[in-house]
Amino acid sequence: MKLQDILKKVDRKSKKRVAVAQAADKEVLTAVKHALENDLANFLLVGDESEIRQVAEIVGVDLSDGRIELKHVPEQSLTATEAVKSVSEGYSDVVMKGQIDTKMVLKAVLNKEYGLRDGKVLSHVAVFEVPNRDKFVLLTDSGMNITPTLEEKAQIISNSVKVAEGLGIQMPKVAPLAAVEVVNPTMPATIDAASLTQMQKRGQIKDCIVDGPLAFDNAVSFEAASQKGIQSDVAGQADILLVPAIEVANALYKSFVYFAGAKVAGVISGAKAPIVLTSRSDTAESKLYSLALALLTSEEK
Repeated sequence: MKLQDILKKVDRKSKKRVAVAQAADKEVLTAVKHALENDLANFLLVGDESEIRQVAEIVGVDLSDGRIELKHVPEQSLTATEAVKSVSEGYSDVVMKGQIDTKMVLKAVLNKEYGLRDGKVLSHVAVFEVPNRDKFVLLTDSGMNITPTLEEKAQIISNSVKVAEGLGIQMPKVAPLAAVEVVNPTMPATIDAASLTQMQKRGQIKDCIVDGPLAFDNAVSFEAASQKGIQSDVAGQADILLVPAIEVANALYKSFVYFAGAKVAGVISGAKAPIVLTSRSDTAESKLYSLALALLTSEEK
C-alpha cells in the first residue's frame, strides 16, 4: 500500500473541515491546494489575511473557492487558539499546524477551557511507506512522550491502533521494541514489553496483537526472527513499532526518511480530534499525506 492510496480512502460525502493555524506558509498552502484538487476537505485558514493572500497567490490557491474560509487573526500566538477553538466548538474537525511553533499549537490543544484533551495521553503516530516493503510501518512515539510509563505506553498503543484502523489495518500487530528479545530485569524496556504483551492477552489492550520484547530486526524481518528461533505472531510482520523512549523513535524516524528513502505521514492521536503537527521542513507532499491521515482518523471517531 502507498501513502498516495490513502487519499482515495477519505470520505468525500461527509466532508470534514480543517482549521489551519498560521496558514501563510508555502508548503502548507501547497498541501491545501492539492487537498482541494482531490476534494478531500474544506478549510478554515487562520492568520494574517494579507499574508495568506500573498502566499496563496504564489502557490496558486484560489481563495474564492467556496471550500475555503479566511479568518483574519494577525497575532501569531492567537492563530492556534482560534484554530483549536474552531474544533472544540464543533465548527472544524481537524487542527493543522502552519507556520507556527509546535509548542504554541500544543499549548492551545491542552488549554483547560477550550482545548482538545479529554484525559487521554496524546501521542505522535508516524506512518511510513518504505521502499521495497509491501505494507506500512507505523512508529510511535517520536514527537510527544519522552520516557512513557507502562500505563502511558498502553494508551500510546491504543492511539496507534486507532490510526491503523483508519488505514484499514484490522488487528494490527504491535512490537514493543527493546535491545533484546528476553526479559532482563536490568533493562526496563523489556519488562514493560512483557507486561504490555500480557495486558493485551488479558484484554486490557484491545483490537490488536502485542508481543515483545522484540529487537528492531526481529520485529520487521522474518529472516532475522527465524535465525534466532523466535516464534511469535508479531515477529517479522509488525505493523506498529512501539519505542521505549523518544530518542529511539527520533533515530528510527530519521533513518527511515534519510537512509531508507521512506515517505511519511504523521498525526497526533489521543485528543478529541486529530492534530496535524508536521515539521516546517516537511514537504507539501508529506503534509498532504498527514492531512489525509488525520481525516481518516477523524472518521474513526
